[in-house]
Amino acid sequence: MKILDTMIAIDELKQLAQNIFGNLIKAVVDVDRELIAVDAELHSDLEALLLEKGSKQNSLWGINFYPDAEGDDFLEFDSMINMRPSQGNLSRGVDSEDIQKKIVEIVSKRISR
Repeated sequence: MKILDTMIAIDELKQLAQNIFGNLIKAVVDVDRELIAVDAELHSDLEALLLEKGSKQNSLWGINFYPDAEGDDFLEFDSMINMRPSQGNLSRGVDSEDIQKKIVEIVSKRISR
C-alpha cells in the first residue's frame, strides 16, 4: 500500500494496477488532507492505513482507477466504505456532487495523465 502525497505519473499507476487486478486499482481519498491511498485488494485496507496515519473517517471516500481508460471512465466512485447513512450517503457511490468535485481535484493534483 502507498499513500500519494505528491504527483505520480499515470505509468506508475498502471504498474501498480498490474500487481493486483490488472486494469483496476482501488484507492481511498482523504478529502481534507488531500491524500490518496492506493495499491490494496480492499478499500477497507486503504481506509485503515489512512486512519492509522491520522485521517478522519468522515473524510475518506473509496474510488477505483482504470489507468488505461480515457476521460470520465478513468475514475469510478464505488466502494462499500462509502455507504455512510450518518453523512447522508446511502449508496456505494459518492452522492454529493461537491465531494465528487473535491475528489476529482485531488486526483488531478496527485496523478499526471
